[in-house]
Amino acid sequence: MRLRLVPETTNWDFFSRPKLWLGISVVMIVLAMLSFGLRGLNYGIDFRGGTTIRTQSEQSVDVGAYRDALAGLELGDVTISEVFDPSFGDDQNVAMVRIQAQDDTDSVAPETILAAEAALTEVAPDIKFVSVESVGPKVSGELIQTAVIAVALAIVSVLVYIWLRFEWQFALGAVIALVHDVVLTIGVFSEVGIKFDLAIIAALLTIVGYSLNDTVVVFDRVRENLRRYKKKDLKDVLNLSINETLSRTFMTSITTLIALIALFVLGGDVIRGFVFAMIWGVVVGTYSSIFVASAILLRLGVKRDWSKTDGKAGTQFADIDA
Repeated sequence: MRLRLVPETTNWDFFSRPKLWLGISVVMIVLAMLSFGLRGLNYGIDFRGGTTIRTQSEQSVDVGAYRDALAGLELGDVTISEVFDPSFGDDQNVAMVRIQAQDDTDSVAPETILAAEAALTEVAPDIKFVSVESVGPKVSGELIQTAVIAVALAIVSVLVYIWLRFEWQFALGAVIALVHDVVLTIGVFSEVGIKFDLAIIAALLTIVGYSLNDTVVVFDRVRENLRRYKKKDLKDVLNLSINETLSRTFMTSITTLIALIALFVLGGDVIRGFVFAMIWGVVVGTYSSIFVASAILLRLGVKRDWSKTDGKAGTQFADIDA
């Protein structure tokens, strides 16, 4: 017996209140922008500057013990991660300790670094401090600018891709849905105060790809049904297409969420922010592919004068009247 999260055949009306869903999305976007404007983001070391200490010891790295040892120093944002490399020997256990800049200085003061090293030495007496590197505010500012450009270029690339593959109405609906997902994700991070670093930028780009994949699946079915049912109303075609792809959409989202929730619970603090962004992105991306991208397409309308022959594959489409 096959597991089904939704019935094999559904006939749900997703556009009985399209203005309501778009209104909810607009309100959430406004709230996200207000939160970002008033509260800002809790930038991590990547965007605020700080100092990275590379350690090496013969005993295994205990991230929790390292974090507990540094907790009493009140250093603010501290990130500890173990470095794995196949070239390392059994006695080479390497960790990266990243400490945020203190009191708007370019880097962590030498006295603070010495105090951190003394605290870590109590946990691992044989620890060696291989290198100490600082990231100043200038480099952090450049990282913020580069991150914004990366996300913007990804969205523009999606616009061009969808425009070439479908029509401009499809492209605009997909891009609005992607902007919707990114803005809401940034708003959630602003509201909850979770650390925002380069890993979250990677999550945003992943969310863009995931949401786009869902949207393209729906739009492919919409295009096929528009050719098949030439006299059916666009709203009915969209409903039919979403219902036909609903089982796939839910199964993909649920299986992805199962893996992400396991990582969130068991993965530790190092990747928790990234995984949280991905969980939120999967939920909001699934929502936007159904209620935002398709609703925008419904409002814009599409032309219905395609030829019966698909120019790329030469496939014949039956002219079925609704």
